[in-house]
Amino acid sequence: MELLPIFLDLNGKPCLVIGGGTTAARKVGSLLRSGAAVTLVSPTLCETLERKAEVGEFRYVARCFEPQDLPGNRLIIAATDEGETNRHIAQLANALDIPVNVVDDPEACTFLLPSIVDRSPVTVAISTGKASPVLARLLRTRLESLIPAGYGRLAEFSGRYRHRVKTRFTDQRDRRRFWDRVLQGAVAERVFAGQFEEAEAIIEQELAPDALDQDMGEVYLVGAGPGDPDLLTFRALRLMQQADVVVYDRLVAAPILEMTRRDARRIYVGKQRNHHAMRQEEINRLLADLAKDGFRVLRLKGGDPFIFGRGGEEIDTLAAEGIPFQVIPGITAASGCAAYAGIPLTHRDHAQSVTFVTGHLKDGSIDLNWPALAQPNQTVVFYMGLVGLPIIVERLMAHGVPAEMPIALVEQGTTHMQRVYTGTLATIGDIVTAAQPQPPTLVIVGEVVKLRDKLNWFSPPDEPVQGATVPIL
Repeated sequence: MELLPIFLDLNGKPCLVIGGGTTAARKVGSLLRSGAAVTLVSPTLCETLERKAEVGEFRYVARCFEPQDLPGNRLIIAATDEGETNRHIAQLANALDIPVNVVDDPEACTFLLPSIVDRSPVTVAISTGKASPVLARLLRTRLESLIPAGYGRLAEFSGRYRHRVKTRFTDQRDRRRFWDRVLQGAVAERVFAGQFEEAEAIIEQELAPDALDQDMGEVYLVGAGPGDPDLLTFRALRLMQQADVVVYDRLVAAPILEMTRRDARRIYVGKQRNHHAMRQEEINRLLADLAKDGFRVLRLKGGDPFIFGRGGEEIDTLAAEGIPFQVIPGITAASGCAAYAGIPLTHRDHAQSVTFVTGHLKDGSIDLNWPALAQPNQTVVFYMGLVGLPIIVERLMAHGVPAEMPIALVEQGTTHMQRVYTGTLATIGDIVTAAQPQPPTLVIVGEVVKLRDKLNWFSPPDEPVQGATVPIL
């Protein structure tokens, strides 16, 4: 983070605003809503500020700014129409170690005022740092429609039970399970509807002595997609925020892992060629044991858990032992990486079918139905095919695929690290030798690869910061 978001208690604290225009009026309004004791210095006032001054909402000093106005204030906002005056105020405030905000001059600020979604006592603050205040306002508009006003009532309602819940459930995990049920279930719905008596009756049932006697946890098998956090499903994100333990793979992008609960325990079980942090049988056992201990376990897997993800093996163990589980699909690498590379997997003129196969080598060979994969008018996608690429190319050509057949390699697809290499079966070997792509790299074979030149839309940044293969341990 470039800036640390904090919430200040300004109730009754002296704050100074310098300037009398509409921008100053917005700043004064925010300070007054927080309970601050506002002093405003300006020779003139806009109509909004005049009305507030007339009823005494703030102390008004009708003159130009003077340096002696600054000492003793908790924070200062410089909102005059003169840029040089504002910067001078900022310099004086910095010398006094008083936080200062300068409107339309983020470089002169020591703090920024965010865009706010107010559902008091719930407050959501949005900032883009010093990059784009307009974008922050757009995000606020989106959130305004997603966060009902009832969340303020829900916060007040749950706050009345906070001490009782802490006394009733001494274990932090039990308290979290209690609040998860209350804040996402029938209690919340009744508070939103204003049915407070019914909400109180339900929460009293939840506080009963035997309410948490069931110790069995649950496993969430979640597909994290190919790397871009924006490709997660809403349900995946909700469960990621609920889990007590996160068991994750090597191909889970770091920004996605950061979207899980900050206080959740993280267990890395990633696999690389010739190196496994944990054997699959041990992973299966781990998930079952954690759930039996009462934890909500997030099994976070790259792509889709049921496409070359061995998810079926994991839930087979859970089902055999009677452990509750959910499966949340993710965008598989073939679909996501091809889309971000500008390569449609099917096209009326080029491919009427698509086949996903694993290119993972075993005993130095790839045991696949090569005659079927060599058929025309199809797209073949090889997962984990980079190491075995020479064999893949040789076997396809041996079964009649022409040397001119287009082929693409998509390295770290959908992330900021994405690189795409295109050629033909005859030339791809030299391209790999020169470029040295690294796993995870998807291999796409078919006439559809030729469409990339026209359909390519995604351009990763020149200085990438988000990859898909660096585990956070």
